[in-house]
Amino acid sequence: MIVAGVSTPAKSNVGKDMQMSSNKLERTNDDIQFALSKYLMDIKDPRIQKGIVSITRVKTTGDLKYAKVWVSGLNIENEKEFLKGLKSASGWLRKQLGASLNLRYTPELIFEIDHSIEYGDHINQIIKSFRDSSDED
Repeated sequence: MIVAGVSTPAKSNVGKDMQMSSNKLERTNDDIQFALSKYLMDIKDPRIQKGIVSITRVKTTGDLKYAKVWVSGLNIENEKEFLKGLKSASGWLRKQLGASLNLRYTPELIFEIDHSIEYGDHINQIIKSFRDSSDED
């Protein structure tokens, strides 16, 4: 930009653009998480329906080709079978995502087990037992 014969460097929007794309990616992750949570209830596979299942987090790559989905469940007997059930339903879930979300690409879904809810429940049990023992003293 030239002002009164003096050349000044143009302002760079690189940081701002990266922040905006990061915010958009976070919104996309939230949208995918919400949609998958809704569609997860419609899956009829008995390997998935044996416990209480929730999607705790979604992380999508910048090019929207892949989405890693962390799934947590209570009362899941066999995690390997549960993951196999999710993998077999991933095509249907991806199709549903593509129909409901307006994305350039519908990401391939990669499922991981998240043990954070179980871990939190375990910590709560420890705290409860500690409180119960201190109440007796």
